[in-house]
Amino acid sequence: MYIQEQLRWDRVNDENLAFYKAIGVDYLAIYPGPDMRDGVDRSEYWWQMRKLAEKHGLKLNNVATHGWDEITLAKPDRDEKIEAWCTILRNLGEVGIPTMGYNFKPIGNFRTTSAIGRGGVRYSTFNYDELMQNPPHVPEKVIDGETLRANLAYFLERVIPVAEQSGVRMALHPDDPPLPEPLGGAARIVSSIEDYLQIFNMRPSPSNAMLFCQGCVAEMGTDVEQAIRTIGGLDKITYVHFRNIQGTPRDFREVFVDEGQVDMVHMMEVYRDIGFNGPFMMDHTPTFATPEQTQWGGVAFAVGYMRGLIQTVYR
Repeated sequence: MYIQEQLRWDRVNDENLAFYKAIGVDYLAIYPGPDMRDGVDRSEYWWQMRKLAEKHGLKLNNVATHGWDEITLAKPDRDEKIEAWCTILRNLGEVGIPTMGYNFKPIGNFRTTSAIGRGGVRYSTFNYDELMQNPPHVPEKVIDGETLRANLAYFLERVIPVAEQSGVRMALHPDDPPLPEPLGGAARIVSSIEDYLQIFNMRPSPSNAMLFCQGCVAEMGTDVEQAIRTIGGLDKITYVHFRNIQGTPRDFREVFVDEGQVDMVHMMEVYRDIGFNGPFMMDHTPTFATPEQTQWGGVAFAVGYMRGLIQTVYR
C-alpha cells in the first residue's frame, strides 16, 4: 500500500525529497507546478522532476492544479486555456505521471477564525454563522449552478479524451466547505456524492474520477463509509486525502488524524475491503507555532499514523 505526499513545485529539492523518503513516503505529488496556462510544452521539465524523485526512491505520481478562471467562468479565451490543459495532460502521459488532481471552483476555500487545539495548534476552521456576519462577495466571479455545471461539462468533453489517450486519470477534488449553496457569489457544484455521480456521467471514462478527500466527505455530513463504498465500487477513487474533522457541515474543525470523529481504523478497513491500495496522503495539517513545525511535524505525524494503519489493516 502506498503513501503519497505533496510539495510545492519550488520546494522539490534533494533535502525535502530525502526527508520524505526517510519518513516512509512512496509517491510524490507536485503542486501547482509552474504556471502552465501558456500552453508551452514542458515535458522536459517533468522528466527532470521524475528523475529527481526517482533519485530518492520516490515515484512522481501526481501533479495538482486549481481550476482556471478562464475555464470555470467561460471567459473568451476558454478554448485556448483548455488546449493548454490538454498540453499538460500530454506532457504527463509522455513522462509517465498517471494522475492529475484538480478542482472546479471559481472561488477557493472559505474559512473563519481558527480554533485552538492540543498543544496550542490552530485548526483550519469553518463556521457558517461567523462567515455570514460579513458575507464574502466576489462580483467578478458570480455564477449560478446551472452555468457552472455546463462549463464543467464543456471542459470534460474536451479534456477527458486527451486524458484517456495520455493514460492520465483526472481526480476532481470536492468543494471546501462542501455546502450546496453559493459562497462569495459562486455556486458550489462538487459538494455531495450525488454531484459526483452526475459529473461521472457528464463524460463517462476511467479518466473522469475523484480525489476522495475524506475530510470533505465528512464535512458533507454524509456517511463516509457508504461514500467510500459507492465511489470505490465504481473504481473512481484515484487517491485519498486521509484526514479527520470534528463538527458539522456548517461548523467544523480540521484536526489531527487521530482525534476526529471519524473512525480512521475502520475507514482504512473499508478501503481494504473494496480493493483500494492507495495512495493515501495527508491534507491540511493543523498549524504549529512555526512554519517548519507545520510543514515537517505535521507531515511526519500523519505519515507515521497512516503507515501504522496500513501495516495493521492490510497485512
